[in-house]
Order: sequence, then structure tokens, then C-alpha cells
Amino acid sequence: MVRYPGTPADLRAVDLPVIGGGPEAVVIPCDPGRPGVVIDGEFHAIDVVFPVLHGPWGEDGTIQGLLELAGVPYVGSGVLASALCMDKITLKTVLRAAGITVSDWVAIDGGSDVEDALTRALGLGSVVFVKPSRAGSSVGISRIDVQRDGRAGLMAAIESARAHDPRVIIEAGVLDAREIECGVRQTADGSVDASTCAEIAIRDGFDFYDFNAKYISDGADLIVPAEIGADTVEKVRAMARRCFLEVGCEGLARVDFFVRGQDIVVNEVNTMPGFTPISMFPRMWEASGVEYTELVDSLVAQALSRPTGLR
Repeated sequence: MVRYPGTPADLRAVDLPVIGGGPEAVVIPCDPGRPGVVIDGEFHAIDVVFPVLHGPWGEDGTIQGLLELAGVPYVGSGVLASALCMDKITLKTVLRAAGITVSDWVAIDGGSDVEDALTRALGLGSVVFVKPSRAGSSVGISRIDVQRDGRAGLMAAIESARAHDPRVIIEAGVLDAREIECGVRQTADGSVDASTCAEIAIRDGFDFYDFNAKYISDGADLIVPAEIGADTVEKVRAMARRCFLEVGCEGLARVDFFVRGQDIVVNEVNTMPGFTPISMFPRMWEASGVEYTELVDSLVAQALSRPTGLR
């Protein structure tokens, strides 16, 4: 974290946006003619930002909006697409309106009749997933067996999700499906390409790919490339590109699918996927012939090729 010699009150007194709190803060002057940050009281120009941040205030359009105000070029989607893809309820609504297949869902927010939502959710199928609408890394997600857990179990799952977000989505489970992912990137000339596919194969003893399976207990095998038929690969790649364009993504995205036979269902669109060398997004591109350094260079070049502001 870079440091600024002052308190948050000092910074607010000069009307500068602040990231962070206390004495450790980044100040962005918001002068599009002179993009940069103030560090130790001195201005430093910035060429481009690669905001590899996850969750609220990282990939939901907020940091992107701050960078837009400052006139600083950045990698990845803009404010609207970032916010749209972060909110699972809104994303599903937009994708379905575009004719893209998503699983059925019930949304709960501050104005919802929860009892009515519970009744409708119990009719979604034998298994449902309850999720915070705007969280990441599978935090706050519950898998509910409708017959076993019933209304009380569903309500408990809703309360668990609400601990992370007042907006909650209840999704119909796509049973006996394979979890397939595909990377999308945009190059400096504006072309959009999709990578080969990968598969997340959940290991025995885990109900689904939750936070524990992802980060703590090594609960899945990450298979790159996915061992699926060539026709399915091409359908998934085409659908990933279409999702990217329909929601107005820029730079990069990872699109997650459920594949069951000939059925391809979109699960999520991630505008800032994990980006370590062993993360799925760069691994899918490496399997497609694009090395990590080349991938980073191309995304930075794409960010520098476009203006900030309306475009």
C-alpha cells in the first residue's frame, strides 16, 4: 500500500477521492489531463492500471469508476459491464433477454415478499443454490436439497447469504452437469477471441465447488484443456464470445458454464478472473498457445488503445 502523509480528514479537506483509510491511503487527483496518484505528497504519473481485485469494490465497477474520473487507463471492463456481471440477478436478467440460456431463479431484495419467494423457490427443482447476488469466491453459498431441507433449510440459507449481501438469488440446480469454463480476451484492434475450454471436476466428498473446495481443501481437479468433444468446445467458445459482447465486456472475462449432453447453460461471467500463472484463465490461454507474458502484454495494450470516459 502506498502512503500519504496525512489523515482522511486532511484528504477530504482538499476534496480528493481516497482509497483506504488512516495514514495508509492512495490519493487520486481526478484530473483527466494528468492521470496519476499522489504518493508521499508527490504526484506520480500512471500509464495504466491492472485492477486484479475481486469482490465488492474491486470488480463491481466502483474502482473502475474512480479510474474513469481520474482519466487513468485500466485493464478490463468498464463501470456498467463490471457492475452488471457482479450482480448475478441482473446478469441473468440481461442474458435471458438476449436469448442466452441460464438456469431459472428467484430473486430476493429489500422489497421482496420473502414468503412468496420461498414458495416459488421450492418449485424450482429438487436442488437449489442460494447465493449472495454480488459476492465472489463462492462465499455465502448453500446447496439445498428441497425435499430434505424444506422451507426451514431454505430460509436459513437465505439468512446466511444475506450476511454477505442483502440481495439474494436462489438458482435451480443443473444436476449431472459438467462445469466448463472458457476465457475471452479482446485485443488492441478490438477483436474478441475465446480460449480452449477447461473443466472443474469436483472430488468425492464435496457437494459443489464452494469456498472450502476452492481454497482450503483442494476439492477439485482443474482439467485444462477440458476432455469434451470438439463440437461442444466450439459451441462453448461461441457462447462465451456472445456473452462477452452482449453485456459489453472489455479486455477479458471468464465465462462459466454447465454442460449436460447438448445443453449449455451459462452460470456466470467474471470480468476479472483469477490471474496468477496457475489460475484457470491464464492456463486456458496457455493451452491455446498464448503464454502468460504475452497475455498480460496484450491486455495492457488493449487498455492503452481505448479512451477513458464514454466510448
